Amino acid sequence: MINVLLLCGGDGAEHSISLISADYAEKKLRENRDLNVLRATVHDHGFVLSDGSRGYFADGGVFSHNGEKYKVDCVVPVIHGVPGETGDLQSFLSILGIPFIGCGSEASRNCFNKITTKLYLSALGIPNTPYTMISTENDEGKKKALEFFDRYKNVYVKAASQGSSVGCYHVSERNELLDKLHEAFGFSSEVIIEKNIVHRELEVAAYEMDGRLNVAGPGEIIMPDNVFYTYEEKYSKDSGTVTTVEPKGLSDKDIETICEYARRAFIGLKLRDLSRIDFFLSPDEGVLINEINTFPGMTPISMFPKLLEHEKIDMAAFLGSCVRRAVKEK
Repeated sequence: MINVLLLCGGDGAEHSISLISADYAEKKLRENRDLNVLRATVHDHGFVLSDGSRGYFADGGVFSHNGEKYKVDCVVPVIHGVPGETGDLQSFLSILGIPFIGCGSEASRNCFNKITTKLYLSALGIPNTPYTMISTENDEGKKKALEFFDRYKNVYVKAASQGSSVGCYHVSERNELLDKLHEAFGFSSEVIIEKNIVHRELEVAAYEMDGRLNVAGPGEIIMPDNVFYTYEEKYSKDSGTVTTVEPKGLSDKDIETICEYARRAFIGLKLRDLSRIDFFLSPDEGVLINEINTFPGMTPISMFPKLLEHEKIDMAAFLGSCVRRAVKEK
């Protein structure tokens, strides 16, 4: 048997969504008969078990809880945002010598920071949206933000180091820009402002299985007119947004370009096991990568599991293969 420790939560802005994803991942992991799964929530500066007790890591990859010692063979970090997608947890596990599935610390950190992601994408020759970086909320930063708005008139203001829809604001009125800039700085020490582009929002699942890199999709996020895909719009029960794994009207060339860019990004940014890569398809600017999620959501509305299932890939088998790969490569 392989002892798996599923870590979830994280106490960041996406803590509650991480728990929902963990419910799905735990169920699928338990369908593998060779995996023994223990779940703990990263909460209040510790690791909390289902009964409220706390566990801790000891020497040799042992996780002690309730007087028992659980030898951890592999960690599955189902944590969106801090500290899972930031690379912090991966660095901690690497110090302890414990294998884990998903991207390593550097790839996680590079993809979580939207500025670093854009720098890598540009270096790899992958088109992305025009943007400017605001590093400080002083007079110089505000001036730079207003100049960018005056150039494009319609922008997204985004916390640089946060999830795909946390600390993100659509701004089309100049007098709203600095207030939204201030709000974004509440989530991150740096902010980016991007040109708003008329687009379709497409997503692919880039994943490794049996030693091969695969790209499933694209799927599409179809939003009501004039609605920005905020955190609230994404997860609200009253959301008018629709997702589909069979988008209509895409040309073979568009699909080929999306898949090629996804492969190039996965390899160039040193991703591993699984990712969701989000694209804009613009009538004027073509295919652009929007962002990369190094541990995609696994909630009932999440695109990653839907895309794999559409490709007839069993999620239980996929997660099991990731665990076995991590253990084998230790």
